[in-house]
Amino acid sequence: MAAMLPNRAELIVVMAAAWRLGATATPVNPAFTDEESTHQLDDAGARVVVADRAVGDRPVLDVEDLALEPSSGWIAPAAPPRDAVALLIYTSGSTGRPKGVQLTHANLHFMATSMVRLLELTAADHALLILPLFHVNAICVSVLSPFLAGAQVSITGRFSVSRFFDDVRRLRPTYFSGVPTVYALLASSSDSADADMSSIRVAICGAAPISRELLTLVQSRFAFPILEGYGLTEATCASACNPLRGERRLGTVGPALPGQTIAVVDAEGRALPAGETGEIVISGPAVMLGYLGRPGATADVLVDGRLHTGDVGRLDADGYLTVVDRIKDMIIRGGENLYPKEIEAALATHPDVLECAVVGAPDSLYGEVPVAYVVRHPGATVDSHEITAHLAGRLARVKLPDAVHIVTELPRNPVGKIDKPALRRGLVSS
Repeated sequence: MAAMLPNRAELIVVMAAAWRLGATATPVNPAFTDEESTHQLDDAGARVVVADRAVGDRPVLDVEDLALEPSSGWIAPAAPPRDAVALLIYTSGSTGRPKGVQLTHANLHFMATSMVRLLELTAADHALLILPLFHVNAICVSVLSPFLAGAQVSITGRFSVSRFFDDVRRLRPTYFSGVPTVYALLASSSDSADADMSSIRVAICGAAPISRELLTLVQSRFAFPILEGYGLTEATCASACNPLRGERRLGTVGPALPGQTIAVVDAEGRALPAGETGEIVISGPAVMLGYLGRPGATADVLVDGRLHTGDVGRLDADGYLTVVDRIKDMIIRGGENLYPKEIEAALATHPDVLECAVVGAPDSLYGEVPVAYVVRHPGATVDSHEITAHLAGRLARVKLPDAVHIVTELPRNPVGKIDKPALRRGLVSS
């Protein structure tokens, strides 16, 4: 059963109805073109589509026609088995056509339980949903977890900075989950100085790395802790997170969540000692069943029960994880391996830099060279030459970007992550 809807209560109703019937739910990005939605619906084998508009020439159940009462004589079927597929979430497609990630009822229950424990949720809590419901973070952290705790959820539509501050003032939520872009927008808003955020006791940041500088700025301005975590759709949202109570280590995404195991391995899959850099692999009850209809792609990432993430990281002696970069984002400049995240971290130390991204550009001499894109804080006037000079004392010469582009915004994928493939495509086409 597919739901192609913006953030609204009926989307959650449709998912719950699918599960009650023993079906699989797949939320579809309502901003998709007909071609994009057709790919997901066909790939998922969706037999029912609930939407608020036409979806190509496909039969659609209008969301406004949903029944408020069950049909007479209707009897609920038995609860589906825990290993049945509950949710089909499609990856953003940064490495090709989106793939359907199969998450079971057991996956979802484990993750919701983990979030309840991590955030210490009770019936007194109130989640403000701001991330899109076609993403597993929104479903697990802001819907299923408060439901499991008997707490409240408010859904107010698509995120905007002005409405966020108004929603917090009116609704008095106790927590929310966002991505770095959300926090950058909140911190740079002129409304932030007068915003009453006193009801919020904790927030979560995930989906992409947040700079130390931005994290520190937001926490000092709004006076609530932000727990930076790490996870993938393929691991049902979260696998590591800095704790609510206990030491939160700036620059890390915290230790593995209880019940999950995180290791850092070399190219042969051998575990590396603390402090050494390698690929992050995850095991435990959060790992997906596999990609729908793609046994080869599943076998590539699920090896001996462990999820190979394609991310580079290192663990410290206490098990706190630092995510270094994506393997596929690594830039090889004349034989030197460069990690964009290291260059981005140096860029973020400039007080006028709000957001930044570094990608590899083709180069006839070195093969690839780093190129930076920078969004300035409102009112800032720093130029590319000043930024390059700022980096010169912080990075080895080989790591310095060949070019620094000042831009008004960075491209995003549907989940809100910086769309680095789009930046690379722009470099190639130019």
